[in-house]
Amino acid sequence: MDYDLDRFTSRRSTVRANRGLVATSQPLAAEAGVEILRNGGNAFDAAVATAAALNVVEPTSTGLGGDAFALYRTADGDVGAMRACGGAPAEATIDAVRDAVAGVDADERASYYPDGGGYAVDDVAEPDELEMPFLGPHAVTVPGTARGWEVTVEQLGRLSLHDVLQPAIEYATEGYPVSEVISYYWQGAESLFTDDNARDAYLFDGDAPDPGQTVTLDRLGESLERIATEGADVVYEGEIADAIASEIQDAGGFMTVDDLAAFEPEFLDPISTTYNGAEIFELPPNNQGMIALEALNIAEEIGAGEHDYGSPARVHAFAEAMKLAFVDGHHYVTDPDYEEIPPLDSKAYARERAQEIGERPIADPEIGVPNANAEDADTVLLTVGDAEGNLVSFINSRFAGFGSGLVAGETGIALQNRGASFSLDSSHPNSLEPGKRPFHTLVPAIARFDEDDWAAFGVMGGYMQPQGHVQVISNVVDYGMGLQEALDAPRWRVREDGSLAVEDRMSNAGALSRRGHDVRVLHPAMFGGAQIVRRRDDSLAGATEPRKDGQAQGF
Repeated sequence: MDYDLDRFTSRRSTVRANRGLVATSQPLAAEAGVEILRNGGNAFDAAVATAAALNVVEPTSTGLGGDAFALYRTADGDVGAMRACGGAPAEATIDAVRDAVAGVDADERASYYPDGGGYAVDDVAEPDELEMPFLGPHAVTVPGTARGWEVTVEQLGRLSLHDVLQPAIEYATEGYPVSEVISYYWQGAESLFTDDNARDAYLFDGDAPDPGQTVTLDRLGESLERIATEGADVVYEGEIADAIASEIQDAGGFMTVDDLAAFEPEFLDPISTTYNGAEIFELPPNNQGMIALEALNIAEEIGAGEHDYGSPARVHAFAEAMKLAFVDGHHYVTDPDYEEIPPLDSKAYARERAQEIGERPIADPEIGVPNANAEDADTVLLTVGDAEGNLVSFINSRFAGFGSGLVAGETGIALQNRGASFSLDSSHPNSLEPGKRPFHTLVPAIARFDEDDWAAFGVMGGYMQPQGHVQVISNVVDYGMGLQEALDAPRWRVREDGSLAVEDRMSNAGALSRRGHDVRVLHPAMFGGAQIVRRRDDSLAGATEPRKDGQAQGF
């Protein structure tokens, strides 16, 4: 079935509520979060309930086999972050991966790369010529989601993990109707499910579901029930851990139960900057939050937000700031336990970099994304606010769609391919090393607009994420847009090849081309998925992405 996924012409207003509000990319998941709020949970409980529900109702973009992050402001006024992101297996060295990939037949090597990796015939691979696989067992890093959920509820919530997982378990075991955008992406992933575990877990009579088709995910529901009953340790030290390790090893990978058992989430301090009077908080490396902050600093330095909104000068200025931030971030941002990262988010550095921006586009910027195959990867992001004043931006992903293509035994847990962001070049900051965490795209965010005016927000979608942060913040701060208007506005994005992509609703594409930009018009689905909840003077307001199936729901 063909879908016209750029139809979002219906009018939406900013949603307002007093007691609680959830904004995310699927209405049933938003309902799960609101249900938890109504039953006495706070924003953190609701965030985990919503994330777990999205694992079931939007399995095309998230799952237990991936990682999870949160940025939040508590009712007491503290701003904090949670990172649940695993690293490479202890045996996953550059040489070991190269030798393992080179040692399999050409057809299997080809299955590790979206373009086949050039192995269309039965040839011999030279190990030192290989790139990091995008799919398959060597792309899987330790999943952080289950322990991330658990620690969020235990440290910041009011309810038990058992309680907050119940809506997700109900959707998985009793069934739910698949929404339109999610059906589209599910059908696009059919070819990824090549083994019986994957096909049995996520296909129905061999096919992905149509819009409106009611499905159950029984195996995933059983795993969620086990986590609810036994705790997250079952994923890292129990039977689910055994299934994950066995699946990867049977496919030729290196992950062990010891790798899983060693994982622990972290609470850490966010990084921040100010932009035209607002303070923006992001996750520090290994995430790309520093890229968003550098771009905002450069944009402020050159007065990008002072241009008329409809002018090509505005888009040019912000896009050039974004290019420079990508060049720096993709060169330096990595696991800080392995490499020192310069202060790319400093105002002084922004003043230095801003001098490179002129009236014409920067020629041939060396943007160098960690993995070009993931440039348009997608994920889920949700935002929650409650009556007490807690605000949470929570993001949960396997990296690219259903991830690596591997599903762990009969658990229904599809395993991420986040390790595809590693490099097999030992001189690269993101080079593969045992235990190292890869460069991570996921960046939830918090904004402070005034003393009693805060927002949790984010824009999902691969390398669109920091670009979306910059545009949403500028729309609100520089141009005074309401929340839904700020998300509805047409977007641009800098591409890995230096071109400038725009939505066809953007009226100044021709003028940008005449300025020298290589302008590409892309489908609206390529411009991310934003969610935002704002708390101002004890009142909550929220908005959701019109390019998704989402909903902002309050009470």
